[in-house]
Amino acid sequence: MTDMNRRELICTMAGAAGAGMMGISSRQAEGAPAQGSFTDVPGIKVGHFTDNRRPTGCTVILFEKEASVGVDYDGSAPGDLLGVMLQPASPVNTVHGILLAGAGPFGLAAVQGVTRYLEQQKTGFDWGVPNLRIPIVVGAVIDDLSLGDGRIRPGPEEAYKACQAASSSPVAEGNFGIGAGATVGKMLLSQGIGGMKAGVGCAGHRFGEVVIGAMVVANSVGDIRDWRTSKILAGGRRSDGKGFVDIAVHLGQTLTNRRSAISSPSFDPAFRSTTLALVATNVDFNKTELTKIAMMASTGAARAINPYHTTGDGDSTFAISTNRLKTRVPLSVVGALAAELVSEALKRSVLTAASIEGWPAYRDYTAKLG
Repeated sequence: MTDMNRRELICTMAGAAGAGMMGISSRQAEGAPAQGSFTDVPGIKVGHFTDNRRPTGCTVILFEKEASVGVDYDGSAPGDLLGVMLQPASPVNTVHGILLAGAGPFGLAAVQGVTRYLEQQKTGFDWGVPNLRIPIVVGAVIDDLSLGDGRIRPGPEEAYKACQAASSSPVAEGNFGIGAGATVGKMLLSQGIGGMKAGVGCAGHRFGEVVIGAMVVANSVGDIRDWRTSKILAGGRRSDGKGFVDIAVHLGQTLTNRRSAISSPSFDPAFRSTTLALVATNVDFNKTELTKIAMMASTGAARAINPYHTTGDGDSTFAISTNRLKTRVPLSVVGALAAELVSEALKRSVLTAASIEGWPAYRDYTAKLG
C-alpha cells in the first residue's frame, strides 16, 4: 500500500466501477450487478433477523475485535442508543457492536439482545469486577410501524438470533433484516402519491491492501436516484401509474401556487423517515478521524436521495475502522471513496428490494412501465 498514492486509489476505484471483490448472495435479485459487500472488510460480521409476521426485522454488525466508530448525524430526528459515545468528546474509543432495527423507538429495546449475546461471548470492557465484561452496543432505528401490525416489533430475542446468524459472508440485500420494512418516496403520501419498497444495499471494494465497504438501509421521504445518471429508480409514483412524480419538482410547483401549497401539505413527521448508512475500512483511524469520514460518506447518500435531511429525517452515517491495517492513507481519500460506495449501496437498496402490499419495488414497477 505504501506505493499507492491518492490519484492511484481514485483511478483504481473509477476503473473498477461495477466490479465486485466477492460474489453476491444467491438470495439477491437476479440481474443486480456484483459490487462487493460490506463484509469485504476483514473483521466484520453481519447477521439479519427478518420477522415473517409483518415487514420488520433487525440487523446486527459485530466485530472480531473492538472497532473504532464515528458518526455523522444530519437528520433532525435520529432514533439511537449510546450514539453519544461515538462523539469525539467521549472517552470511549471503541465499541463492540451496532444494532439496526425497525419499529422506530420501540426497536431500541432490541439492543439488549446483542448485549446479552456479547456478554456470553465474554466480549466487552473489563469493568474491574471478576467475571464481568461490559459490551458497548450502539443502536439505531428506522420507522416501519405503519406496515402491518405495529405491535409486532424486533426485541432482544430477535436481536440475539441475528447475532447467532452473523457471518462474514456477503450480506443478504433487499428485504432482509432492517430492510424488511424499508420504504421510500413518501413525502407526498398525504396527497395520494404512493411510495415504493426499498431495503438493505451493500457495496465494497479492495484498493491494494485497503478495503472499504458500505451498507445502507433506505427509508426516506425522498426519491432514490441512480447517482450516475440522475434517473429516478424508486420514489413517488404518478397516480396514472405511468412513472414518477419527481418529488422535488412537485414541491416547487406546489409552492408556486400558494393556495395549493396550503391545501396540499407534505408528509414529513418526525421519526418517520431515516436512512442509515455505514461505511467501514480496515485502515487504522481514530474516532475523530472517522467522524470526518462519516461526514464525507454522507455526501454519497445526498447524491442519491432527494429530498434528503428533512426536518423529519433521522439520517445517520456511521464510519467504522477495524484497525487492522497500520499504514498511512489520507483521510480524504478514504472519505471520498466511501461516499461513492454509499451511493452505489443506495442504488442496490432499491434494485434488490421486493414488493410488499401497497409498496411496489423497482423490479416490478419499472417492468410494468415497459
